[in-house]
Amino acid sequence: MAEISDIRCFNDLFTHYQSRFVRFANSYVRDITLAEDIVAEAFMIYWENRRDLPPDSNIPAYILTIVKNKSLNYLRQKKVQDKVYLSMQDHASWEMNLRITSLEACNPTLVFSSEIERIINETLASLPERTLEVFTLSRYNNKSHKEIAEYLNITTKGVEFHITKALTVLRAKLKDYMTFIISFFSI
Repeated sequence: MAEISDIRCFNDLFTHYQSRFVRFANSYVRDITLAEDIVAEAFMIYWENRRDLPPDSNIPAYILTIVKNKSLNYLRQKKVQDKVYLSMQDHASWEMNLRITSLEACNPTLVFSSEIERIINETLASLPERTLEVFTLSRYNNKSHKEIAEYLNITTKGVEFHITKALTVLRAKLKDYMTFIISFFSI
């Protein structure tokens, strides 16, 4: 008999508060379907935990707190997603601008000039032996970071360190030519 009474109370509670809670959630998440789902989940959580609540609990406040927290979680997650999306758009835009600028400024004679080749050779010759070895295996022998790590008995982080070190030195030495050769030496 207590179960039937619980169901009736629940139905009355749902009938009385459901639309209010949906309006509340929707005012924040701005998606009526999502707001309805949040409220439905909140009522289910209440139903599953109703016997664990103190007898003097304010049930509507309990359910509204769940709605609030679920709405907050959604908004926080959406904020992170939006931030990642904007970052990806910014990166894509930057890359497109770089490609356009690079292609506009491209002088094929300059790209393959002996000056660039001399700078690259001198820069590579100045690198520490291990850094040069890792860089050569990566860029000239097309070995993966994992293959290089296994071959040289170092970690993949070590491989990344040496490649980054070599690229940093090359970028500094070739800063005036970078737009032309970035695709050859990018990570």
